[in-house]
Amino acid sequence: MRVIETGMPGLALLEPKVFRDERGFFLETYSEAAFAALGIHARFVQDNHAYSVSPGVLRGLHFQLPPFAQAKLVWVVRGSVLDVVVDLRRDSPSFGKHFSVELSAQNMLRLFVPRGFAHGYLTLAPDTEFLYKVDAPYAPQADAGILWSDPDLGIAWPEDEPVLSPKDRQLPRLKDFDSPFVCDPPLGGERA
Repeated sequence: MRVIETGMPGLALLEPKVFRDERGFFLETYSEAAFAALGIHARFVQDNHAYSVSPGVLRGLHFQLPPFAQAKLVWVVRGSVLDVVVDLRRDSPSFGKHFSVELSAQNMLRLFVPRGFAHGYLTLAPDTEFLYKVDAPYAPQADAGILWSDPDLGIAWPEDEPVLSPKDRQLPRLKDFDSPFVCDPPLGGERA
């Protein structure tokens, strides 16, 4: 598995090794040993699968508050998305900045999103299936988010009027969110 630099501490774009022949392909979607060798030590406890019927569906920017924060491993098995994360870790050099990448069934890229990031995606193709692993179960009382269209984030979404849930229309802007997140482990040192 190859790591592609993202410019954000802890955020890893991963290109799996794909074995192709006339029958199709094979790849490991996850290997604890391979991830540990890359310095990713999340212990995943739940897998999720989301399906979006049409292009232009936007889900996000979501996260869970501590102590229920989640790290995620995300990828697409059908269709494609513009995947976007925003660093909410107040001690990070990339605090308030975003990273975006196209994830698709064709490129087979995976994105490891550490705790302390808001995450969302916009579907770019019909019948898109999005998979993700999380290292903490869903906790409704900790569910939170940042407004997808917050002008302070400067995200260049390719859709001005996406299909949104009522909840996602009403999320706060980053400037109205007092972030409880710090880098995990803290930058420059081991976890206490």
